[in-house]
Amino acid sequence: MTCGHEWAREEEAPAGRIVKDAHGNVLTDGDCVVLIKDLPLKGAQVLKGGTKTKPIRLVDGDHEISCKIDGMAVGLKACFVRKA
Repeated sequence: MTCGHEWAREEEAPAGRIVKDAHGNVLTDGDCVVLIKDLPLKGAQVLKGGTKTKPIRLVDGDHEISCKIDGMAVGLKACFVRKA
C-alpha cells in the first residue's frame, strides 16, 4: 500500500476496536468514505479532498482503512475521512 505518513508501532490500538471517522461516525467494512483534506502519497502524488473511495476494509495496523482509489490500493487513517 502507498501512503506518505508513517506512525510508530506504540500508537496502535488493541484488536477489536471501534473505528470512527473524523465526525465520530462508526465505520464498518463495506462503507464508502470521502477524504476530508488533501493527503500526500509517496512521491509527488496527492489524493484530493472530496475524493470518494470504493467500499473499505477495516484492518489492523497503523492505518485502519484499506481501500482503492482510482484503481490504487491505499491505506488511510480514519481521522482523515468521513462516511459518505
